[in-house]
Amino acid sequence: MLLKIIRNVLGYGIAAADKLTRPKAMARSPEQQAQVNAQTANMTLYQFKACPFCIKARRAIHKLGLNIQTVDAMNDAQARNELQQMGGKVQVPCLRILEEGKDDTWMYESGDIIQYLQKRFG
Repeated sequence: MLLKIIRNVLGYGIAAADKLTRPKAMARSPEQQAQVNAQTANMTLYQFKACPFCIKARRAIHKLGLNIQTVDAMNDAQARNELQQMGGKVQVPCLRILEEGKDDTWMYESGDIIQYLQKRFG
């Protein structure tokens, strides 16, 4: 119980520090941003608010100026169930990528998610 309290205090502290020190988003022309928004409309980041690895992924998403929907898999039972049933495990962060005519991609690991997003949108 004490460990959970310490973890939450540290996690929310890191989340607050991230909000205060977040870098400026990548600048694009309105046309380019509209294209990027269309490409990210099929992506969802499953995350926990105070998870340091999720914060790292959200920070990269912000820095790249991406409009990716986020869902809180800790407090949203439906999101947690989707993550378990369709993704195969409750591990965050997880980027779900829907591609027409293909099976959904469930990408785990913050480093892999960030590398994918930087390569595609950076």
